[in-house]
Amino acid sequence: MAKHEIKDMTSGSPLKLILGFAVPMLLGLLFQQFYSMVDTIIVGKYLGVTALAAVGSTSSINFMIIGFCTGVCSGFSIPVAQKFGAGDHHGLRCFVANAAWLSVIFSVVMTLAVCFLCMDILRWMNTPDDIIQGAFDYIFIIFAGIPVTYLYNILAGIIRSLGDSKTPVYFLLLSSVINIFLDLFTIVVMGMGVEGAAYATVISQGVSGVLCLLYMRSRFHILKMTKEERKIDLGMMKILCGMGIPMGLQYSITAIGSVILQTAVNGLGSLYVAAVAAGSKVTMFFCCPFDALGATMATWAGQNVGAKKLDRVREGVKYASIIGCIYAVIAFGVLTLFGKTIALLFLDADEAATISNVSLFLIGNSAFYIPLVFVNVVRFAIQGMGFSKFAILAGVCEMAARTFAGICLIPIMGYPAACFASPLAWIAADLFLIPAFRYCLRRLRNVFDGKENLEAGEMLP
Repeated sequence: MAKHEIKDMTSGSPLKLILGFAVPMLLGLLFQQFYSMVDTIIVGKYLGVTALAAVGSTSSINFMIIGFCTGVCSGFSIPVAQKFGAGDHHGLRCFVANAAWLSVIFSVVMTLAVCFLCMDILRWMNTPDDIIQGAFDYIFIIFAGIPVTYLYNILAGIIRSLGDSKTPVYFLLLSSVINIFLDLFTIVVMGMGVEGAAYATVISQGVSGVLCLLYMRSRFHILKMTKEERKIDLGMMKILCGMGIPMGLQYSITAIGSVILQTAVNGLGSLYVAAVAAGSKVTMFFCCPFDALGATMATWAGQNVGAKKLDRVREGVKYASIIGCIYAVIAFGVLTLFGKTIALLFLDADEAATISNVSLFLIGNSAFYIPLVFVNVVRFAIQGMGFSKFAILAGVCEMAARTFAGICLIPIMGYPAACFASPLAWIAADLFLIPAFRYCLRRLRNVFDGKENLEAGEMLP
């Protein structure tokens, strides 16, 4: 493919490269969250608060399972970025092939397991009786679509590892439009209820995954494989699992705390569940810049570690953190001033109590967006450097904080504790991640100087 379609991040202005990579990713994430918000808006406006609560009650378990898929795929793409940075195109292709084999295996096993346990999980979460059937109807379809989740995320991750953050955005734009029309068609025209929103999400993501595959086959000549390169290599699979599983577990372990927190919120009643559902959708939309900076740091650190340029890793984290903090201050101001107005996107004006609860949730979260900046930037930089196992420990910190809020704080303080549970988790993660980042830099410096060796799975040789 043309040279300009692959971006080498091992040389040039860090600020320019980070913005050039992160902005297209941000647009993709915004549109991804946009059509997720459209799901919620249409459900809330056309199907009512009970349906909104049903969909919202699945958010934590959705994050735990789908987040694992996303994390695994992100981890699989790190060796690709490292091999690209090192100029080893043969190794790059072998890793891509083995990542594909693993994605197929993971997707089949996970789909069968979670679909079988779906209703049991909702009961374990103390989902209120008036919304549990709607929650099952929605999340079962989402879980049945796990294979397309793997398809899109593994292909998009590989494309980004080669420095191309724009192309996945174009496909998400198209799938976003498809999702919106399918939402309206299935819910408003066909009267399918919450199942229609789930079908729309799965189908639209499947479209973007297929488009990524077609694009890679036609344009990425660097990925043209020989028969030998397509073979299963257990050694490479071990390295990929060493990267991917810890990143997936990081999402899932973090989500365990969210599940416990959601269980506590469920006990408050469906109106509070609806408020958290709407507030979480808005929060996810406003947090897209943090996610984009994090994904940028994974590729940035991966390529520069492959090129043995640790100073650029540190410099990239600095610039990304500054960008994130500036945005965090702006987002806090917007959500503080206009939180209730934004809540009207999801709820009718006569739902005054729920609207006030959504506003409180937004203010409580956005007041602590600066700690969230470092959670994303530093954690993904550590992962890109090859220390994916640290992601599990960061996830444990978040899980412990959310569990504490769900078990100890919400029974005493009620709904306000739910509004500050995530900020507590971000602070707990930062207390681990910032010292861990310094440790990783120091250890890699010793490895490059020949003073120390790393275990397989921590980074590529």
